[in-house]
Amino acid sequence: MRSPRSGRRRLAGGLCVAEHRRGPVLKTAEEPPGLSGHGIFADNLSPVRTRGCYANQMRILLLLLLAAAPAAADIRLPAVIAENMVLQRGAAVPIWGWADPGEKISVALGEQRLTATADESGRWLVKLAALEPTATPLTMRIAGDRSAGERVLRNILVGEVWVCSGQSNMAWPVVATYGGPQAIAEAQRPAIRLFHVTRAFAGQPQRNLKGAWLPCSPETVKRFSAVAYYYGLALRKRLQVPIGLIGTSWGGTRIEPWTPRAGFDAVPRLRKLAQRVSQAEAHYQREVVRRLDRIADWVESARTALAAGKAAPTPPTLPRHQLASHGAPTGLYNAMVHPLVPYGIRGAIWYQGESNLKDGMAYFEKMKGLIGGWRKVWGQGNFPFYYVQLAPFSYGGSPEQLPRIWEAQDAALALPATGMAVTTDVGNLRDIHPRNKRAVGDRLARWALSQTYGHEDVAFSGPRYKGMTVENGSVRLTFTHLAGGLESRDGKPLNWFYVAGEDRKFHLAQATIDKGSVIVASPKVPAPVAVRFGWHQQAQPNLRNKAGLPAAPFRTDRW
Repeated sequence: MRSPRSGRRRLAGGLCVAEHRRGPVLKTAEEPPGLSGHGIFADNLSPVRTRGCYANQMRILLLLLLAAAPAAADIRLPAVIAENMVLQRGAAVPIWGWADPGEKISVALGEQRLTATADESGRWLVKLAALEPTATPLTMRIAGDRSAGERVLRNILVGEVWVCSGQSNMAWPVVATYGGPQAIAEAQRPAIRLFHVTRAFAGQPQRNLKGAWLPCSPETVKRFSAVAYYYGLALRKRLQVPIGLIGTSWGGTRIEPWTPRAGFDAVPRLRKLAQRVSQAEAHYQREVVRRLDRIADWVESARTALAAGKAAPTPPTLPRHQLASHGAPTGLYNAMVHPLVPYGIRGAIWYQGESNLKDGMAYFEKMKGLIGGWRKVWGQGNFPFYYVQLAPFSYGGSPEQLPRIWEAQDAALALPATGMAVTTDVGNLRDIHPRNKRAVGDRLARWALSQTYGHEDVAFSGPRYKGMTVENGSVRLTFTHLAGGLESRDGKPLNWFYVAGEDRKFHLAQATIDKGSVIVASPKVPAPVAVRFGWHQQAQPNLRNKAGLPAAPFRTDRW
């Protein structure tokens, strides 16, 4: 490879273009309509695929060409820092963006006045001191000593911010749920703000995405995540502070694309996934190096042609990153989560797993990677992470595939600051997208209200298996989280209990409530050694506590 010619310098990703005052930084809302980046160009020059097709390579290279001309930089902000946003109360609030390298930036909000200097890449960041919650709109002013005018962000509130992510059951809109029309009609709630992330993927972490903060209204809530909205609505009613909901989800996706590289690196059993990410990045960098001269030559030829009033020659193509897919490890994290970091949040809620149905307990390892990875990149410690246990559904195949995912999700409760909403009573065996999303959002909110916000009067979990003892041919099962006692949801005898002896053959058992315990027995099993409850993909058991929360499926064996 030839040495870069005089007057050129390397850009991120190894590309060479003419030396210029301002780096090829992707603008967001300020870009000319015909050159809007749509997330296709970031610090690393990695192409991003949006809405099912690869971004036009000519647009990318034209951005390179335009960036080579001297220009005065304006202050640029990530999409998540904008009018109508909700800032997280009670903690330092990062505000960041891009400007000329070395430019001095000032940020003002209320009585706070902060300054920062853009680094060599043009990035700057300040941290506002902890804010008190307020539903009275605030105005933020951001100015630079080299920029014309200032950025003014109005209608800002301070309250609680949550990231809401997953696959289709998280993406499922309010308009398509039970009670949706009424919920929409009642959704004029300006103290709730909605931020919907446009679907995209990338092979490398991006610095921006597409989305906008919008006050909640019948029009804006209609297509927003139902689980996220009902969750936020429950918090708003109880906490009486503004609520910001960031919806970033994509139907049919696995957990791996949502996981950052740091998550894979931290879990030994995910080593192969970590290696795949590392190898894909190394391959991409090698391919970029191979094309440097061709791209550099084209930039010079295109400038010369355009200056002479001629058409620019056909540009060379940029290499495709092997992880630039909505199914590849890190692919969705890179484009739909990383650009949100380090926006101040309280925590996250998660509804995903259907696409990982065959993983069994390996899904627990992947949850460790996802949760630990998000926490590491955000740098806020073990922020709350609440998730939904999948609902019963007739998937076909082995009826135990789904229970084994339930078991993995249940195991994730061992991770700090996690919680799980059980949904065995609100599923639809013929619809993988059960429409009662209000119950799901409400149950997630119970975890947050009790475990995050300290509302001790809120029951947050259904009965959970504690232990068993064998008594004269029957088994006594004990539970935690009774919330006043056990009961049958429909008034009928308890169902979906099975017992087995040493032969490991399970038989349907009779089950009765005895105060805070359940006694199970079967005449076919005189010497029981194991019990299973709800251990079938179609199980919709009726055991619950007095708070109306269902018992989680479990097994006492490990056969």
